[in-house]
Amino acid sequence: MINLGIIGTNWITDQFVQAAHQTGSYQLAAVYSRRLETAQKFGENYGDVEYATDLVTFFAIQHVDTVYIASPNSLHFEQAKQAILAGKNIIVEKPAFSTPQEMDEIIELANQQRVFFFEAARNIHEQAFKTIADFLPLKDQTIGADFSFMKYSSRYDQVLDGEEPNIFSPHFSGGALVDLGVYPIYAALAWFGMPNESLYFAKKIQTDVDGIGTGILRYEEFDVTIRTGKISDSYQPAEIFLSNGTLVLDAIHSIDEAVFHDRDHQRKIKLSVQRVENPMVEEAAAFAEVILNPTDRTLGTNYEEWVELARNVNQVLYDMRKSAGIVFDADEK
Repeated sequence: MINLGIIGTNWITDQFVQAAHQTGSYQLAAVYSRRLETAQKFGENYGDVEYATDLVTFFAIQHVDTVYIASPNSLHFEQAKQAILAGKNIIVEKPAFSTPQEMDEIIELANQQRVFFFEAARNIHEQAFKTIADFLPLKDQTIGADFSFMKYSSRYDQVLDGEEPNIFSPHFSGGALVDLGVYPIYAALAWFGMPNESLYFAKKIQTDVDGIGTGILRYEEFDVTIRTGKISDSYQPAEIFLSNGTLVLDAIHSIDEAVFHDRDHQRKIKLSVQRVENPMVEEAAAFAEVILNPTDRTLGTNYEEWVELARNVNQVLYDMRKSAGIVFDADEK
């Protein structure tokens, strides 16, 4: 059983803890919050849980072996570093870190301390995602793709009122690209590999981060278009253009429908995909399998591939952000 500690008590943490318990491999053991009442309210339905209002106390809880970090983006690096030095595995909500330097340091430190680092990019762990990966032909039969993930955030209303919520603040490494944009970029790199060039054309909002934007990932023979945003909604499906037809997905995460339309319009192939009710169950199960079987070679190979993918996604996010002139406080460290 994995004894889980959590940093962050928002809705996404609650969803992850529920998913973790659903796998049968985790038990919530500790909650950190700056306010004791907030921590206690979060943990009241999970049995015997310890609480901490400072990180030194939290990381000193011996029986906690794995920490899920879902604090504001800019805080991930220091909290992850503290957790690793305390001997804990870490599951860091996407985007795990603000810069490639932070990512490299955490990967190296986790290896040195013999603990696991996972970026919680849930879509790559979905069975539907793997079904699509198996269906796709070789890259030389791909001629392009178009991935969108745009959803209006109610926090933008605060921006319009002159405020600067964390998710739209450069001080907290916010913006559309490093939030919703992570999903299509993960999909592109998992299915097609590392692009040769990564560009981003953004519409900045009052807080000087991107509210909406279009990215281009340039491969040797094709491009992938990425559209993301948090100040508008998109209802556009995802499409992968192949030499013999087009694969249409109803989404780029929590995929519930995938249909291949052949070039001659003679047939449609409906792939067997279905999303689960809690979209974080599959990633929680995948992480648990690695943590509980640390000497398994196949799982070890999977883990190394996830870490390298996380590193590459981080680099692409950084390159895209720089091409759009989006600067975070973390860039100056």
